[in-house]
Amino acid sequence: MKYMITLITAVVLALTPLAANASEYQTTHWKELVPEGYKPPPVKSQAFYDANPELAIQPELDAPMVPSLNGKKIRIPGYVVQLEGDADKVTQFLLVPYFGACIHVPPPPPNQIILVDFPTGVRYEDTFDAVWVEGTIEVQRVEGDIAVVGYRMTAATVKPYY
Repeated sequence: MKYMITLITAVVLALTPLAANASEYQTTHWKELVPEGYKPPPVKSQAFYDANPELAIQPELDAPMVPSLNGKKIRIPGYVVQLEGDADKVTQFLLVPYFGACIHVPPPPPNQIILVDFPTGVRYEDTFDAVWVEGTIEVQRVEGDIAVVGYRMTAATVKPYY
C-alpha cells in the first residue's frame, strides 16, 4: 500500500507542471480586446466594398485599447494575414477575428488586430484556416502598410484551431 501511495504521489507531481502550463495562458475572446462601451463598426460584405470602393478603408484608427491586457499571457483564436516568412513558414503576421479581414475587406479597427511575431515560424499550410495563438500581449500601436494595429504579441505557440 505504501508503494501505491508513493507511485500515485509521483504521478501527480509529474503531471503538475503540465497542468500549470495548460492554464498558463488565459483563453481570451476578441470582444475582450475592446473596452466596455465601445462598439466596433459592423463588418460589411465584399459586395458592399466592390460597389463603394471609397469606403474600403480601415475604420476608427483611434479606437481605444484595453490597457489592463498589457503583459497578460493569453490564448486567442483568429485568422492569419501573412506579413513575413519564407516558402516554408510565416514568422510575422496579423491575427484578425474573421476570415478575409485586411485582404478581402478593409481591416477592422486597431483594437481588433494583433501583430504577432513568431520567430519559430508557423507552417505556411497551417495559416489558411483558423489558428490558436498563445503568447504575451502588449498594448502597442503599430502603423503598417496593411493596417494600424493596437496590440502586439510574441507568440509562444501557433496551432491549428481544429
